[in-house]
Amino acid sequence: MRVRAVSPDLLVTELADTIANLPDPGTSTSTGADTDGWIRVAVDGAPATHPDRWADALTEPLRERGRAVVRVRAEDYLRPASLRLERGREDPDVLYEDWLNDAGLIREVLEPLDPGGTGRVLPALWNPRTDRAHRVGYVTVPPGGVLVLSGSLLLGRWLPLDFVVHLDLSPAALARQTPDDQRWTLPAYDRYAAEAEPARVAQVVVRLDKPERPAVVEGS
Repeated sequence: MRVRAVSPDLLVTELADTIANLPDPGTSTSTGADTDGWIRVAVDGAPATHPDRWADALTEPLRERGRAVVRVRAEDYLRPASLRLERGREDPDVLYEDWLNDAGLIREVLEPLDPGGTGRVLPALWNPRTDRAHRVGYVTVPPGGVLVLSGSLLLGRWLPLDFVVHLDLSPAALARQTPDDQRWTLPAYDRYAAEAEPARVAQVVVRLDKPERPAVVEGS
């Protein structure tokens, strides 16, 4: 295993190059003709790694490389508060198992981008701040487009993804960078590391113990 330090800007450039050059999963039309598919990318990491920011940073570079992009945040696919918090507001096992609306995310975002899918996705379903449905419409991702999904605890859920970037923190760094009022979440991330093994499953692992000096983990 080799750990290679990079600047944040270079990391975004390298990731955008890699994603833009991924082969599109082929689809087959009713006439038997092959068409371009879509690429489903996830940027996964604990909130302290700011996965939304890294995913946002990829959007324009991917467009500059000729890829249409749709951004989706897992935060906009949480369950309603009545379901999320019915066993209390600070239960790490519930956070790990039940906060994300997996079925909704698969149905409205990921399955439409399966080979042969419609390409029609709903970027946001539920607003956790107002605890109401988002008022957004469906968008159609053109063939060859890229979904960039960001969030936490995304792996180990059978989400159909084509490429995963995992933003990794050592337990000490995670504890240090997590605000005091969120420290109750730490056991969920310990469990995630042990059960989902994101650092083994992801195609790219980026260590962010020092946020200003990311490092790409290469090899095994």
